[in-house]
Amino acid sequence: MIRRLAAALSALALLVAGCSSSGGPAGPSDLNGQNQVGKYEGAGLIPAQPRPNFQLTDTKGRPFNFGRQTAGHPTLVFFGYTHCPDECPTTMADIRLALRDVPANIAKNTYVIFVTTDVKRDTGHRLGTWLSQFAVGTKATWVGLRGTQAQINAAQAAAHVPIAKDKGETHSLEVLLYGPDDYAHVAFLLSKAESKQIAHDLAIVGAQTA
Repeated sequence: MIRRLAAALSALALLVAGCSSSGGPAGPSDLNGQNQVGKYEGAGLIPAQPRPNFQLTDTKGRPFNFGRQTAGHPTLVFFGYTHCPDECPTTMADIRLALRDVPANIAKNTYVIFVTTDVKRDTGHRLGTWLSQFAVGTKATWVGLRGTQAQINAAQAAAHVPIAKDKGETHSLEVLLYGPDDYAHVAFLLSKAESKQIAHDLAIVGAQTA
């Protein structure tokens, strides 16, 4: 029990350690530690978080209403930036592997949403090109989203993750997984999650009905 509590506290501390070596934590998170007691292998969210409503711009310059356009679909959401040297590409690679390990019908029904926290450098073209390398062969719908600083901050607040700092380089390490019921019951720690863990929980969530 003591070891489980220590692991949970350690995981919580990692939630806001961004890709940058500068700056401090971005703030508290709603992730309640690593919970592998129930059916999920990721971190249980208590209470479950409702799918948020926010509107940003996709890589083609079109408005994208997150709440409406992903409603009823298994949806993985991550806030990061394309110039990240380590955690962000590693997380996207893990998601790609996870999608290749779940049944094809679940993968095809899944959205992967990457919201950039780097409003200055992540243009639509760069974001689209960067994401495309991970989307290949996964059958899922990958969407890169960008916006003004105020819009990105509002999206993070709506998703109950810490607001990124240091020009977007210190950001939340959570990957949220929303289900067909439009709630996130589980999330993953960027520094702790593995593709098999994500695949396990995505298969459970993807098999559920709204």
